[in-house]
Amino acid sequence: MDALNDIEAYRALKQGNASALSLLYDRHGGVVYRLALRLLGSSEEAEDLSQEVFLQLWQKQTYDPARGSLSNFLLTLTRSRAIDRLRSRGARGRFLQRWMREGDVGIAAGSPFERLAADERSERVQTALKTLPEAQRQALELAYYEGLSQSEIAQRLDTPIGTVKSRSRQGLLKLRNLLFDLLG
Repeated sequence: MDALNDIEAYRALKQGNASALSLLYDRHGGVVYRLALRLLGSSEEAEDLSQEVFLQLWQKQTYDPARGSLSNFLLTLTRSRAIDRLRSRGARGRFLQRWMREGDVGIAAGSPFERLAADERSERVQTALKTLPEAQRQALELAYYEGLSQSEIAQRLDTPIGTVKSRSRQGLLKLRNLLFDLLG
């Protein structure tokens, strides 16, 4: 199997040979991980992303050898998925900055009116969180109040990471709908 080039190994993978995936991971996993780490800045997220990239290579089989090398395909896929994660992280961060209190930092320095408005927003967020299903609320609270990554949440809850991601996304969408008037 080691004698196969990338294209031959990919063809073997398409035919269901799981050892071909292992071979391709051994060849390209390090560079995929390093790029993910450089872009995301977190070893856990880089590991998750590397796994996601190779899982997509195996399941979706979208690589076309006529369009370029497998290495370039994997790096492009890694970059694209990392950018998606960074955008998602940015959206979550903006949501947090607007709606969730972080130990009264910055609020205490404002006017009484600003503090009152912040308290009211915080109370609305807490009330909205309580309306979410337990699993969604728990995933969001662990992420935003305890600062856990999705991998850490999955580990703590003994739940697949895909389930944690789905719960978080569904919870955020429900919160956005519940708090739409505050987003203005």
